[in-house]
Amino acid sequence: MLMLKKILIALALATLSVATVHIFSQNQQFNTPKEVNLDNPQPVAKEPLLEYGIPIDSFIVTNHTIKRNQTLGSILESLNISGEQIRELSAKAKGVFDIRKIRAGNSYRVFTKPDSTATVEYLVYEHSQVDYVLFHFSDSLRVSNGQRKITPTTRISEAEISSSLWEAMSTYNLNPVLALDLSDIFAWTVDFFGLYPGDKFKAIYDELFVGDKSVGIGTIHAAWFEHRGEKYYAYRYMQDSTWSYWDEKGNSLRKTFLKAPLRFSRISSGFTHKRMHPILKVYRPHTGVDYAAPEGTPVVALGDGVVIEKGYNHAAGNYVKIRHNSVYTTGYNHFSRFGKGIAKGVRVQQGQTIGYVGKTGYATGPHLDLRFWKNGKPINPLKVEAPPVEPISEDKLDLYKQSIARYQVKLDSISLRPVFPSQNAFAHF
Repeated sequence: MLMLKKILIALALATLSVATVHIFSQNQQFNTPKEVNLDNPQPVAKEPLLEYGIPIDSFIVTNHTIKRNQTLGSILESLNISGEQIRELSAKAKGVFDIRKIRAGNSYRVFTKPDSTATVEYLVYEHSQVDYVLFHFSDSLRVSNGQRKITPTTRISEAEISSSLWEAMSTYNLNPVLALDLSDIFAWTVDFFGLYPGDKFKAIYDELFVGDKSVGIGTIHAAWFEHRGEKYYAYRYMQDSTWSYWDEKGNSLRKTFLKAPLRFSRISSGFTHKRMHPILKVYRPHTGVDYAAPEGTPVVALGDGVVIEKGYNHAAGNYVKIRHNSVYTTGYNHFSRFGKGIAKGVRVQQGQTIGYVGKTGYATGPHLDLRFWKNGKPINPLKVEAPPVEPISEDKLDLYKQSIARYQVKLDSISLRPVFPSQNAFAHF
Protein backbone atom coordinates (compact mmCIF):
# COMPACT_ATOMS: atom_id res chain seq x y z
CA MET A 1 0.00 0.00 0.00
CA LEU A 2 2.86 2.34 0.95
CA MET A 3 4.57 1.46 -2.31
CA LEU A 4 1.41 2.37 -4.28
CA LYS A 5 1.27 5.82 -2.60
CA LYS A 6 4.90 6.49 -3.53
CA ILE A 7 4.24 5.57 -7.15
CA LEU A 8 1.18 7.89 -7.35
CA ILE A 9 3.11 10.80 -5.82
CA ALA A 10 5.97 10.26 -8.28
CA LEU A 11 3.53 10.28 -11.24
CA ALA A 12 1.89 13.50 -9.99
CA LEU A 13 5.24 15.24 -9.64
CA ALA A 14 6.31 14.13 -13.11
CA THR A 15 3.06 15.43 -14.62
CA LEU A 16 3.46 18.79 -12.83
CA SER A 17 7.02 19.13 -14.10
CA VAL A 18 5.99 18.49 -17.67
CA ALA A 19 3.19 21.10 -17.43
CA THR A 20 5.52 23.70 -15.91
CA VAL A 21 8.08 23.22 -18.67
CA HIS A 22 5.34 23.54 -21.32
CA ILE A 23 3.94 26.80 -19.81
CA PHE A 24 7.44 28.30 -19.48
CA SER A 25 8.29 27.47 -23.09
CA GLN A 26 5.02 29.05 -24.26
CA ASN A 27 5.74 32.27 -22.34
CA GLN A 28 9.22 32.41 -23.77
CA GLN A 29 7.75 32.04 -27.23
CA PHE A 30 5.48 35.08 -26.72
CA ASN A 31 7.87 37.31 -24.75
CA THR A 32 11.10 36.78 -26.65
CA PRO A 33 11.40 39.21 -29.60
CA LYS A 34 11.94 37.77 -33.01
CA GLU A 35 15.49 37.67 -34.15
CA VAL A 36 16.44 40.69 -36.31
CA ASN A 37 19.21 40.59 -38.84
CA LEU A 38 21.03 43.86 -38.16
CA ASP A 39 23.34 43.36 -41.13
CA ASN A 40 20.42 43.27 -43.57
CA PRO A 41 17.47 45.29 -42.11
CA GLN A 42 14.08 45.05 -43.81
CA PRO A 43 13.12 48.24 -45.72
CA VAL A 44 10.22 50.29 -44.28
CA ALA A 45 7.44 51.00 -46.81
CA LYS A 46 7.56 54.68 -47.82
CA GLU A 47 4.38 56.62 -48.43
CA PRO A 48 4.28 58.08 -51.96
CA LEU A 49 4.58 61.87 -52.14
CA LEU A 50 1.37 63.12 -53.73
CA GLU A 51 0.73 66.46 -55.41
CA TYR A 52 -2.44 67.11 -57.45
CA GLY A 53 -3.17 63.47 -56.58
CA ILE A 54 -0.09 62.37 -58.58
CA PRO A 55 2.82 60.40 -57.01
CA ILE A 56 5.38 63.00 -58.08
CA ASP A 57 8.44 60.93 -57.06
CA SER A 58 7.51 58.50 -59.85
CA PHE A 59 7.98 61.14 -62.57
CA ILE A 60 10.36 63.76 -63.84
CA VAL A 61 8.64 67.07 -63.07
CA THR A 62 9.48 70.31 -64.86
CA ASN A 63 8.09 73.77 -64.01
CA HIS A 64 7.18 76.36 -66.64
CA THR A 65 5.49 79.76 -67.02
CA ILE A 66 2.96 80.68 -69.71
CA LYS A 67 4.57 83.18 -72.08
CA ARG A 68 2.83 86.06 -73.78
CA ASN A 69 0.69 84.92 -76.76
CA GLN A 70 1.41 81.29 -75.89
CA THR A 71 -1.50 78.85 -76.30
CA LEU A 72 -2.18 75.44 -74.86
CA GLY A 73 -1.94 74.02 -78.38
CA SER A 74 1.58 75.40 -78.89
CA ILE A 75 2.63 74.08 -75.48
CA LEU A 76 1.35 70.59 -76.29
CA GLU A 77 3.01 70.63 -79.70
CA SER A 78 6.34 71.44 -78.04
CA LEU A 79 5.82 68.35 -75.86
CA ASN A 80 5.37 66.15 -78.97
CA ILE A 81 1.63 65.65 -78.39
CA SER A 82 0.05 64.77 -81.72
CA GLY A 83 -2.44 67.04 -83.47
CA GLU A 84 -5.10 64.35 -83.18
CA GLN A 85 -4.59 64.15 -79.40
CA ILE A 86 -4.71 67.95 -79.10
CA ARG A 87 -8.04 68.07 -80.93
CA GLU A 88 -9.46 65.27 -78.81
CA LEU A 89 -8.23 66.97 -75.65
CA SER A 90 -9.83 70.27 -76.68
CA ALA A 91 -13.16 68.48 -77.18
CA LYS A 92 -12.92 66.79 -73.78
CA ALA A 93 -12.09 70.12 -72.10
CA LYS A 94 -15.44 71.65 -73.11
CA GLY A 95 -17.58 72.18 -70.05
CA VAL A 96 -14.55 71.66 -67.80
CA PHE A 97 -12.17 74.46 -68.72
CA ASP A 98 -11.96 76.96 -71.57
CA ILE A 99 -8.44 76.31 -72.87
CA ARG A 100 -8.44 79.76 -74.51
CA LYS A 101 -8.37 81.32 -71.05
CA ILE A 102 -4.87 80.30 -70.03
CA ARG A 103 -3.12 83.44 -68.84
CA ALA A 104 0.41 84.66 -69.46
CA GLY A 105 2.42 84.56 -66.24
CA ASN A 106 0.58 81.56 -64.80
CA SER A 107 2.48 78.36 -64.08
CA TYR A 108 2.20 74.86 -65.45
CA ARG A 109 3.99 71.62 -64.63
CA VAL A 110 4.81 68.69 -66.90
CA PHE A 111 5.12 65.10 -65.61
CA THR A 112 7.11 62.71 -67.80
CA LYS A 113 8.16 59.07 -67.42
CA PRO A 114 11.67 58.66 -65.99
CA ASP A 115 12.87 56.50 -68.89
CA SER A 116 14.31 56.93 -72.35
CA THR A 117 10.86 57.56 -73.89
CA ALA A 118 10.23 60.64 -71.69
CA THR A 119 6.52 60.25 -72.43
CA VAL A 120 4.29 63.00 -71.07
CA GLU A 121 1.81 61.53 -68.57
CA TYR A 122 0.27 64.67 -67.06
CA LEU A 123 0.19 68.43 -67.49
CA VAL A 124 -1.09 70.65 -64.67
CA TYR A 125 -2.09 74.24 -65.41
CA GLU A 126 -2.38 76.41 -62.28
CA HIS A 127 -5.36 78.65 -62.98
CA SER A 128 -4.93 80.38 -59.61
CA GLN A 129 -3.05 79.81 -56.38
CA VAL A 130 -5.77 77.33 -55.41
CA ASP A 131 -7.48 76.06 -58.59
CA TYR A 132 -5.76 73.93 -61.22
CA VAL A 133 -6.64 71.97 -64.35
CA LEU A 134 -5.20 68.46 -64.76
CA PHE A 135 -4.67 67.08 -68.28
CA HIS A 136 -4.28 63.27 -68.28
CA PHE A 137 -2.34 61.57 -71.07
CA SER A 138 -1.51 58.24 -69.36
CA ASP A 139 -4.37 55.78 -69.91
CA SER A 140 -6.86 57.87 -71.85
CA LEU A 141 -7.14 61.55 -72.61
CA ARG A 142 -9.02 63.30 -69.80
CA VAL A 143 -9.39 66.80 -68.36
CA SER A 144 -10.40 67.51 -64.78
CA ASN A 145 -10.51 70.45 -62.35
CA GLY A 146 -8.96 70.34 -58.93
CA GLN A 147 -8.16 72.42 -55.89
CA ARG A 148 -5.03 72.39 -53.82
CA LYS A 149 -5.41 71.72 -50.11
CA ILE A 150 -6.18 74.93 -48.21
CA THR A 151 -5.14 75.11 -44.57
CA PRO A 152 -6.64 77.88 -42.38
CA THR A 153 -4.48 79.38 -39.64
CA THR A 154 -6.24 81.52 -37.02
CA ARG A 155 -4.38 84.73 -36.28
CA ILE A 156 -4.68 87.97 -34.35
CA SER A 157 -3.59 91.10 -36.22
CA GLU A 158 -3.49 94.70 -35.14
CA ALA A 159 -2.38 97.96 -36.70
CA GLU A 160 -2.50 101.70 -36.21
CA ILE A 161 -3.50 103.96 -39.10
CA SER A 162 -1.42 106.98 -40.01
CA SER A 163 -3.02 107.93 -43.32
CA SER A 164 -5.25 105.20 -44.78
CA LEU A 165 -6.34 101.63 -44.20
CA TRP A 166 -4.46 100.49 -47.32
CA GLU A 167 -1.28 102.17 -46.10
CA ALA A 168 -1.62 100.47 -42.71
CA MET A 169 -1.90 97.04 -44.38
CA SER A 170 1.30 97.70 -46.32
CA THR A 171 3.18 99.16 -43.37
CA TYR A 172 2.36 96.25 -41.09
CA ASN A 173 2.79 93.63 -43.84
CA LEU A 174 -0.81 92.39 -43.63
CA ASN A 175 -2.92 90.89 -46.41
CA PRO A 176 -4.74 93.81 -48.16
CA VAL A 177 -7.88 91.66 -48.48
CA LEU A 178 -8.23 92.06 -44.71
CA ALA A 179 -8.83 95.80 -45.33
CA LEU A 180 -11.72 95.03 -47.69
CA ASP A 181 -13.28 92.55 -45.28
CA LEU A 182 -13.01 94.92 -42.33
CA SER A 183 -14.52 97.75 -44.38
CA ASP A 184 -17.48 95.47 -45.18
CA ILE A 185 -18.00 94.46 -41.53
CA PHE A 186 -17.79 98.01 -40.17
CA ALA A 187 -19.40 99.70 -43.19
CA TRP A 188 -22.39 100.79 -41.09
CA THR A 189 -20.44 102.22 -38.13
CA VAL A 190 -17.07 103.52 -39.35
CA ASP A 191 -16.61 106.26 -41.95
CA PHE A 192 -13.73 104.87 -43.99
CA PHE A 193 -13.54 108.11 -45.96
CA GLY A 194 -12.75 110.03 -42.81
CA LEU A 195 -10.21 107.86 -40.98
CA TYR A 196 -8.02 109.75 -38.51
CA PRO A 197 -4.31 109.27 -37.73
CA GLY A 198 -4.28 107.14 -34.62
CA ASP A 199 -7.34 105.06 -35.55
CA LYS A 200 -6.62 101.39 -34.82
CA PHE A 201 -8.00 97.92 -35.39
CA LYS A 202 -7.54 94.42 -34.07
CA ALA A 203 -8.91 91.29 -35.73
CA ILE A 204 -9.10 87.56 -35.07
CA TYR A 205 -9.38 85.80 -38.41
CA ASP A 206 -8.36 82.80 -40.51
CA GLU A 207 -5.59 83.30 -43.04
CA LEU A 208 -5.66 80.65 -45.77
CA PHE A 209 -2.51 78.84 -46.89
CA VAL A 210 -1.55 76.46 -49.66
CA GLY A 211 1.65 74.96 -48.32
CA ASP A 212 3.50 77.93 -46.83
CA LYS A 213 1.98 80.48 -49.24
CA SER A 214 -0.86 82.75 -48.15
CA VAL A 215 -3.76 82.65 -50.61
CA GLY A 216 -6.32 84.84 -48.90
CA ILE A 217 -8.42 85.67 -45.89
CA GLY A 218 -11.09 83.31 -44.59
CA THR A 219 -13.52 83.93 -41.77
CA ILE A 220 -13.13 86.99 -39.54
CA HIS A 221 -14.32 85.69 -36.16
CA ALA A 222 -14.10 88.93 -34.18
CA ALA A 223 -12.66 92.42 -34.44
CA TRP A 224 -12.74 95.94 -33.08
CA PHE A 225 -12.10 99.21 -34.86
CA GLU A 226 -11.20 102.33 -32.92
CA HIS A 227 -12.36 105.41 -34.82
CA ARG A 228 -11.98 108.94 -33.45
CA GLY A 229 -11.43 107.53 -29.98
CA GLU A 230 -14.52 105.29 -29.99
CA LYS A 231 -14.13 101.53 -30.17
CA TYR A 232 -16.60 99.44 -32.20
CA TYR A 233 -16.77 95.66 -31.72
CA ALA A 234 -17.83 92.95 -34.15
CA TYR A 235 -18.47 89.28 -33.38
CA ARG A 236 -19.54 86.70 -35.95
CA TYR A 237 -22.60 84.73 -34.86
CA MET A 238 -25.45 82.81 -36.49
CA GLN A 239 -29.04 83.81 -35.86
CA ASP A 240 -31.99 82.41 -37.79
CA SER A 241 -29.61 80.28 -39.91
CA THR A 242 -27.73 83.40 -41.10
CA TRP A 243 -24.20 84.45 -40.16
CA SER A 244 -23.80 88.12 -39.36
CA TYR A 245 -21.82 90.47 -37.12
CA TRP A 246 -23.01 91.86 -33.79
CA ASP A 247 -21.54 94.12 -31.11
CA GLU A 248 -20.74 93.16 -27.51
CA LYS A 249 -24.36 93.83 -26.46
CA GLY A 250 -25.88 91.72 -29.24
CA ASN A 251 -26.89 94.61 -31.51
CA SER A 252 -26.47 94.04 -35.23
CA LEU A 253 -23.71 95.96 -37.01
CA ARG A 254 -25.84 95.98 -40.13
CA LYS A 255 -27.81 99.21 -40.32
CA THR A 256 -30.50 100.36 -42.71
CA PHE A 257 -27.92 102.29 -44.76
CA LEU A 258 -24.25 101.91 -45.61
CA LYS A 259 -21.96 104.77 -44.58
CA ALA A 260 -20.82 105.28 -48.18
CA PRO A 261 -21.89 104.00 -51.64
CA LEU A 262 -18.37 103.18 -52.89
CA ARG A 263 -15.08 102.05 -51.46
CA PHE A 264 -11.89 103.95 -50.72
CA SER A 265 -12.46 107.25 -52.45
CA ARG A 266 -12.33 110.81 -51.13
CA ILE A 267 -14.93 113.47 -50.50
CA SER A 268 -14.32 116.31 -52.97
CA SER A 269 -17.28 118.48 -52.02
CA GLY A 270 -19.60 118.49 -49.00
CA PHE A 271 -23.19 119.38 -48.22
CA THR A 272 -23.76 123.16 -48.34
CA HIS A 273 -26.48 125.69 -49.11
CA LYS A 274 -24.02 127.97 -50.93
CA ARG A 275 -21.30 126.69 -53.24
CA MET A 276 -19.66 128.12 -56.34
CA HIS A 277 -20.73 125.76 -59.11
CA PRO A 278 -17.58 124.64 -61.00
CA ILE A 279 -19.26 124.91 -64.43
CA LEU A 280 -22.04 127.49 -64.06
CA LYS A 281 -19.78 129.82 -61.99
CA VAL A 282 -22.64 130.93 -59.76
CA TYR A 283 -23.37 130.32 -56.11
CA ARG A 284 -26.07 127.74 -55.57
CA PRO A 285 -26.96 125.05 -52.98
CA HIS A 286 -25.19 121.69 -53.17
CA THR A 287 -27.41 119.46 -51.07
CA GLY A 288 -25.32 116.36 -51.53
CA VAL A 289 -21.83 114.94 -51.11
CA ASP A 290 -19.38 114.46 -53.98
CA TYR A 291 -17.09 111.43 -53.93
CA ALA A 292 -14.15 111.72 -56.33
CA ALA A 293 -13.23 108.31 -57.74
CA PRO A 294 -11.83 106.83 -60.96
CA GLU A 295 -14.29 106.51 -63.82
CA GLY A 296 -15.91 103.06 -63.79
CA THR A 297 -15.74 102.60 -60.00
CA PRO A 298 -18.83 100.55 -58.95
CA VAL A 299 -21.48 102.43 -56.95
CA VAL A 300 -23.78 100.44 -54.66
CA ALA A 301 -27.21 101.09 -53.15
CA LEU A 302 -26.95 102.39 -49.59
CA GLY A 303 -29.90 100.22 -48.55
CA ASP A 304 -32.74 97.99 -49.72
CA GLY A 305 -35.38 99.78 -51.76
CA VAL A 306 -37.16 100.36 -55.08
CA VAL A 307 -35.82 102.33 -58.05
CA ILE A 308 -38.31 105.16 -58.55
CA GLU A 309 -36.33 107.05 -61.21
CA LYS A 310 -33.68 106.14 -63.74
CA GLY A 311 -32.70 108.50 -66.53
CA TYR A 312 -30.66 111.42 -67.78
CA ASN A 313 -30.81 115.18 -67.37
CA HIS A 314 -28.39 117.98 -68.19
CA ALA A 315 -27.39 118.64 -64.59
CA ALA A 316 -27.26 115.15 -63.04
CA GLY A 317 -26.30 113.23 -66.18
CA ASN A 318 -27.14 109.54 -65.81
CA TYR A 319 -28.86 109.20 -62.44
CA VAL A 320 -30.79 106.77 -60.26
CA LYS A 321 -33.18 107.51 -57.41
CA ILE A 322 -34.13 104.86 -54.81
CA ARG A 323 -36.96 104.96 -52.27
CA HIS A 324 -35.98 102.91 -49.21
CA ASN A 325 -39.10 103.39 -47.11
CA SER A 326 -41.74 106.01 -46.34
CA VAL A 327 -39.07 108.27 -44.81
CA TYR A 328 -35.80 107.94 -46.74
CA THR A 329 -34.85 108.32 -50.43
CA THR A 330 -31.36 108.43 -52.00
CA GLY A 331 -30.09 109.73 -55.34
CA TYR A 332 -26.94 108.95 -57.36
CA ASN A 333 -25.75 111.27 -60.14
CA HIS A 334 -23.21 111.45 -63.02
CA PHE A 335 -22.99 107.70 -63.78
CA SER A 336 -20.97 106.66 -66.81
CA ARG A 337 -23.37 103.71 -67.15
CA PHE A 338 -26.02 101.91 -65.12
CA GLY A 339 -25.73 98.62 -63.27
CA LYS A 340 -27.08 95.43 -64.80
CA GLY A 341 -30.87 95.16 -64.58
CA ILE A 342 -31.37 98.60 -63.05
CA ALA A 343 -34.73 100.03 -64.20
CA LYS A 344 -37.65 101.94 -62.78
CA GLY A 345 -39.72 99.75 -60.47
CA VAL A 346 -36.91 97.23 -59.83
CA ARG A 347 -36.23 96.29 -56.20
CA VAL A 348 -32.56 96.54 -55.22
CA GLN A 349 -30.66 95.20 -52.24
CA GLN A 350 -28.20 96.95 -49.99
CA GLY A 351 -24.72 96.72 -51.53
CA GLN A 352 -26.01 95.92 -55.03
CA THR A 353 -24.18 97.70 -57.87
CA ILE A 354 -26.54 100.26 -59.40
CA GLY A 355 -24.10 102.18 -61.60
CA TYR A 356 -20.52 103.26 -62.25
CA VAL A 357 -18.73 106.53 -61.54
CA GLY A 358 -18.65 108.87 -64.53
CA LYS A 359 -18.74 112.55 -65.49
CA THR A 360 -22.04 112.89 -67.36
CA GLY A 361 -24.10 116.04 -66.92
CA TYR A 362 -22.59 119.09 -65.22
CA ALA A 363 -19.32 117.55 -64.05
CA THR A 364 -15.71 118.66 -64.49
CA GLY A 365 -14.33 115.22 -63.69
CA PRO A 366 -15.39 111.69 -62.70
CA HIS A 367 -17.23 111.63 -59.38
CA LEU A 368 -20.44 110.51 -57.68
CA ASP A 369 -22.89 113.11 -56.39
CA LEU A 370 -24.86 111.42 -53.59
CA ARG A 371 -28.19 112.91 -52.46
CA PHE A 372 -30.26 112.03 -49.41
CA TRP A 373 -33.86 112.99 -48.57
CA LYS A 374 -35.75 112.51 -45.32
CA ASN A 375 -39.49 113.02 -45.66
CA GLY A 376 -38.79 114.79 -48.96
CA LYS A 377 -36.32 117.28 -47.44
CA PRO A 378 -32.62 117.14 -48.45
CA ILE A 379 -30.32 116.23 -45.56
CA ASN A 380 -26.58 115.76 -45.21
CA PRO A 381 -25.78 112.10 -46.08
CA LEU A 382 -22.83 112.16 -43.66
CA LYS A 383 -25.10 112.93 -40.71
CA VAL A 384 -27.78 110.31 -41.22
CA GLU A 385 -28.25 108.12 -38.14
CA ALA A 386 -29.55 104.86 -39.52
CA PRO A 387 -31.52 102.57 -37.20
CA PRO A 388 -30.10 99.05 -36.70
CA VAL A 389 -31.74 95.81 -37.77
CA GLU A 390 -33.05 93.28 -35.24
CA PRO A 391 -30.61 92.46 -32.37
CA ILE A 392 -29.86 89.02 -30.93
CA SER A 393 -33.15 87.70 -29.57
CA GLU A 394 -33.59 87.79 -25.78
CA ASP A 395 -33.82 84.01 -25.45
CA LYS A 396 -30.42 83.58 -27.18
CA LEU A 397 -28.57 86.54 -25.67
CA ASP A 398 -26.93 84.58 -22.81
CA LEU A 399 -25.76 81.87 -25.23
CA TYR A 400 -24.40 84.58 -27.55
CA LYS A 401 -22.41 86.24 -24.76
CA GLN A 402 -20.97 82.88 -23.71
CA SER A 403 -19.89 82.13 -27.29
CA ILE A 404 -18.04 85.45 -27.73
CA ALA A 405 -16.38 85.47 -24.29
CA ARG A 406 -13.08 83.95 -25.41
CA TYR A 407 -12.84 86.40 -28.31
CA GLN A 408 -13.55 89.32 -25.96
CA VAL A 409 -10.65 88.31 -23.75
CA LYS A 410 -8.27 88.18 -26.73
CA LEU A 411 -9.48 91.45 -28.24
CA ASP A 412 -9.23 93.32 -24.94
CA SER A 413 -5.86 91.91 -23.94
CA ILE A 414 -2.85 94.21 -24.01
CA SER A 415 -0.93 94.57 -27.25
CA LEU A 416 0.62 91.30 -28.32
CA ARG A 417 4.06 92.86 -28.75
CA PRO A 418 5.56 96.11 -30.06
CA VAL A 419 4.78 96.37 -33.78
CA PHE A 420 7.17 98.09 -36.14
CA PRO A 421 6.77 98.98 -39.80
CA SER A 422 7.53 96.14 -42.27
CA GLN A 423 7.03 93.50 -39.56
CA ASN A 424 4.14 91.05 -39.51
CA ALA A 425 1.64 92.40 -36.99
CA PHE A 426 0.05 89.09 -36.12
CA ALA A 427 0.27 86.16 -33.76
CA HIS A 428 -1.32 82.73 -33.68
CA PHE A 429 -4.63 82.50 -31.84
